[in-house]
Amino acid sequence: MTLEALLAYVHILTILTMVVFLASEAALCRSEWLNAAVVERLRKIDMIYGIAAVAVLLTGLLRVFLGAKGMGWYVTNPLFYVKLGLFVAIGLLSIKPTLMFARWQRELRASGALPDAASVQKARRLVMVQAHILPFIPLAAVFLARGFG
Repeated sequence: MTLEALLAYVHILTILTMVVFLASEAALCRSEWLNAAVVERLRKIDMIYGIAAVAVLLTGLLRVFLGAKGMGWYVTNPLFYVKLGLFVAIGLLSIKPTLMFARWQRELRASGALPDAASVQKARRLVMVQAHILPFIPLAAVFLARGFG
């Protein structure tokens, strides 16, 4: 029982961390606010976001394999795959902004150039799509936890 509670706690903590850093990316990724310090900060924030996402996946898998319900309960429920699919979709959508932030940082350090408004808008759009998909994962989770699916 203690292990289940601790796994749930750490999983929720990593989810909240991921949400905070995704929201930070969305807030900072605006051409009117972009300066050299923000480009550097976006790169760091994105790195923490990525680490948090990996931690969410790992803690989720720990709950599947070591949690009270057991792997058999999860893998037979379609909502588990909905959650996993949405998480993978967010992960795939995050690749392009990550690459863009890295390129912006390289260009800034090499020439002092900031990204153009169109590039910033494209990155922001991808970050916002992730942010709008994310709330559906806990929706699937609460139904999964209550035996639906």
